[in-house]
Amino acid sequence: MPETLVTSLQVKIVQLLRKDSSDELTRLIDSLNSREIVHLMGHLSLEHKMKLLSLLSPEDAAEVMEEIPEVQAVDLIEEMEADQAAAILSEMESDEQADLLMELDDEDQQAILARMDPEEAEEARLLISYEYDEAGGLMRTEYFAYPENFTVKQVTDDLRANNEEYSYYLLKYFFVTTPEGKLTGVLQMQDLLFARPSTKLSTIAIPNVFAVDHHATLEELINFFDAHDLFGVPVTDDEQHLIGVVLRRDILEAETERVTQEHLETQGIIGGDELRTMPVSLRARRRLSWLSVNILLNIVAASVIAYHQDVLSSVIALAVFLPIISDMSGCSGNQAVAVSMRELSLGVVNPSEVLRVWWQEISVGLINGVVLGILIGVAAWLWKGNIYLGLVAGGALTINTLVAVSIGGTVPLILKGFDIDPALASGPILTTITDMFGFFLALTFASLMMAHLGGL
Repeated sequence: MPETLVTSLQVKIVQLLRKDSSDELTRLIDSLNSREIVHLMGHLSLEHKMKLLSLLSPEDAAEVMEEIPEVQAVDLIEEMEADQAAAILSEMESDEQADLLMELDDEDQQAILARMDPEEAEEARLLISYEYDEAGGLMRTEYFAYPENFTVKQVTDDLRANNEEYSYYLLKYFFVTTPEGKLTGVLQMQDLLFARPSTKLSTIAIPNVFAVDHHATLEELINFFDAHDLFGVPVTDDEQHLIGVVLRRDILEAETERVTQEHLETQGIIGGDELRTMPVSLRARRRLSWLSVNILLNIVAASVIAYHQDVLSSVIALAVFLPIISDMSGCSGNQAVAVSMRELSLGVVNPSEVLRVWWQEISVGLINGVVLGILIGVAAWLWKGNIYLGLVAGGALTINTLVAVSIGGTVPLILKGFDIDPALASGPILTTITDMFGFFLALTFASLMMAHLGGL
């Protein structure tokens, strides 16, 4: 979206806000696509955002809230009066509603729930009682379900009577339950349309329908949808009562969000979700918590160079290869970290398998380390015509690659075993140790071969 267009929209919206022109604001917002709404809301001040939402109908405000990033939506909800927040949240899909409520403190959460429709509030309380990354926390409560003793006519009558509400439901097939609410089957749309009005659902429903437990993890849900080409899957509680449905698209979004969160944390964005519209002090504090630790770790690594400064001053050419040894080893280690993180998230490995993972990484690291060591060693030899410089650089890189993959493969498992977030802590540990070992190995080897390296 061009910056000039954002600016012109900002000016137009601010003018309409000053006139309290809710009808024109509604038409303007309705004319924008999702991307334009997100971009525009990111450029409005908090005061203007709050006034815009207050002038829009709860339904239109809910559509805006569903488009913008969750962290931004939560900030706006926290600024609202409980009545306004409840009205907007009531217009949102149940899973989106629960996501926002989960991020609020208990006081705000309960104040909003107290002002919602009792039945809807009860459903929201159910959803927020689960962890965000299990089936109960990812499911939605908008689905079609009818008792097996219902007739086709009773179903079609209900659909006609509630057509406006049901038009927003994404699921286009029907679940069949016992009168007590236990899941027994699924009914396809065409079966409902072609059946006689007096036909009981129990006679046309497909039995033995797939279902997932309400405590199924995100990894289990990812594996389920990988194995089954389904649009959605019902969620049942411990007594097999139908309580919700998880859609494939919601699982894909959750997986993408988790990967993004982990990537941001490995880059030092503590807390993950950061937008430049957040207060500067908050953003600075989040980043400094990482950078402060990182500078201490780098000082430790630099001390290794300081200890061998006489060697480095005698073999200036070695300075060219120190960052290469450190960087290439770090790359190998990061590959190992990525694989371990992926396997942990999928449940393929657990923290007790450290030795097995280490042996598998050593096998790969030995091959890659030798190849990389030969390449850098030959480059050093050809550059200076000194085979000993090649042995120093190549030997250091080979051994440091083994160190790096050992750390990268095992540290995430070890941290996970101690309930420490591996995405957050694996990076600085790997970087510091590979830097220290790389410098130590290269400078130590150089000191042992000083007689053959003088003057380079």
